[in-house]
Amino acid sequence: MFQLSSQLLGISFFIFFIATILFSASFKTHKNKDTKLSKIEKIAFILTIVGFIFQVSYFVLRWIASGYAPVSNMFEYMTFFGITIVLAFIIIYLVYKTSILGVFALPIAMIIIAYASVFPDNMQPLVPALQSYWLKIHVTTAALGEGVLAISFVAGLIFLIKAVNQHKTTKETVFLELVMYALLSTIGFAGVTLIFNTMNYETNYSWVSETDVETTITYTMPAIVGPPNGTLEESNNSYGALVDAPYWMNGVNAPRKLNSLLWALLSGLSLYIITRLILRKRIGAFIQPKLKNVRADLLDEIGYRSVLIGFPIFTLGALIFAMIWAQEAWTRFWGWDPKEVWALITWLFYAAYLHLRLSKGWQGKKSAWLAVIGFIIIMLNLVVVNLVIAGLHSYA
Repeated sequence: MFQLSSQLLGISFFIFFIATILFSASFKTHKNKDTKLSKIEKIAFILTIVGFIFQVSYFVLRWIASGYAPVSNMFEYMTFFGITIVLAFIIIYLVYKTSILGVFALPIAMIIIAYASVFPDNMQPLVPALQSYWLKIHVTTAALGEGVLAISFVAGLIFLIKAVNQHKTTKETVFLELVMYALLSTIGFAGVTLIFNTMNYETNYSWVSETDVETTITYTMPAIVGPPNGTLEESNNSYGALVDAPYWMNGVNAPRKLNSLLWALLSGLSLYIITRLILRKRIGAFIQPKLKNVRADLLDEIGYRSVLIGFPIFTLGALIFAMIWAQEAWTRFWGWDPKEVWALITWLFYAAYLHLRLSKGWQGKKSAWLAVIGFIIIMLNLVVVNLVIAGLHSYA
């Protein structure tokens, strides 16, 4: 059953790839409004529904096989996050019927799922802290809220690519390229991890932790950053680290996680340089001419409505349900754990977004920038906080 669930996830990935191509073809001929266009777009949406059904089937089968809601580690959570993005897109598409959203939303979901694949996908018994019905209530609701908020990011990103002047280098064009670089870094990290996993690469370090306990840290890709004063164990394919991690990074797996983050940044930089050499212009400048028929006011409305829906769901799951579970598990509602702090930062940011939108009239480009920055905050919480900063929620 475990193998079948993994196969279903892989099939859904392939289906979304085909659906993205069809949505793109549909959008390119959108101005013709002919029967063929209608069929292409319908087929793309039907394929999206089929891919989503495969995703849900994966989720259900893995839940049956493991005996608990499969959102307990980074692989399971990021995979479920990808599922919620597809669900949110389907709902938004049914309302607005805009194919350009599928051209961007489905690849974002695919990137998230590809990123999930770099983490171990094996099922293990839940640690005592996670053996609670609040696992499926708190985590799934928080992920659903983030999935809906991701659609506001998609709409905001399309809006900015269309609206920002790409004829000269400005702060806006630089920031947009950084967003593109971040997306490519996620793809690059997934690719690099797959390569080294295929090679069965492994490097082991012996390290005496801050509690004077000798620990072995296993690296599955070459060590750019090794543990402080770590000793490299003998191996045929082992190479010493270029530098040691700083002493304040004293978590057992913190140096390895920092190493993974550096590999993501370097692989993303390589992909970005290659892409720029092929396109011979900024990525945003390459995409912009293809968006001339997109209605900016529709994108603005989609971004705003997505926050209106996603914000209360996120509030319920990431804050209210989280605090109730924290009280049961740790006998306190709040403890300034890094994940708790970043969840609060995310909530405050989107609260500010709604305030500025409703009270100050921040629409159009300002609103789009806020939507993009908000999703960056979400991803910093999911990636950097989980991979680098140690805390009670460090299940990566």
